[in-house]
Amino acid sequence: MKNNIIYERKNDQIECVYYKDVTQSYPVHTHAKHVTFGHVLDGIVRISYDGEICCYQAGDNFCILPDIPHALEPVNDIPYSMIIICTAVDDIPDADEDEADYIKRLKQFLLDTPENVLLIEDMAQNIGISPYHMIRKFKTACGLTPHQFQIQCRIRKAQKLLEEGKSVTEVAYATGFCDQSHFDRCFRKIVGLTPSEYKQSVKHFD
Repeated sequence: MKNNIIYERKNDQIECVYYKDVTQSYPVHTHAKHVTFGHVLDGIVRISYDGEICCYQAGDNFCILPDIPHALEPVNDIPYSMIIICTAVDDIPDADEDEADYIKRLKQFLLDTPENVLLIEDMAQNIGISPYHMIRKFKTACGLTPHQFQIQCRIRKAQKLLEEGKSVTEVAYATGFCDQSHFDRCFRKIVGLTPSEYKQSVKHFD
């Protein structure tokens, strides 16, 4: 897998990912505040989102909006090649304005400080609702549970710290992981590379 996935980033606004003959699968995740555009160069990828499963083959394009939970995998374990571009956008207005404020506050808190250790009960108490209600509303609005979203945000922050030259061990603890092995597993699951591989592969463009 090494060197077959290359990340290129411009600030926090644009990220490009190049895949060459890989069979990498990604479990359900979201892209907060980013629209994702994809172009398949070779092979077939299967993407599930919004209750649908779609297959895209060489020459096909796809687009995934912010906070839409989706998963991606190859078809029949056949390698694929594609280009992904994630670009930052303004927040999309919430349909339910009565629920929007506390969900927005919780979401922004997790985006800003994902390394903080918070229990579901603590999160719910901070915004004055029951844990069950908070989880359900947060997942409806953001596509993931608060815990899933927090882990995803920790990994996004880890990517930035690795790009700054910090060691894998430093980054693991700076992003709230209790040990490096747990950090490695979560990072590989979300990014498709180990932290060390990512550090070597990521590039920046002007």
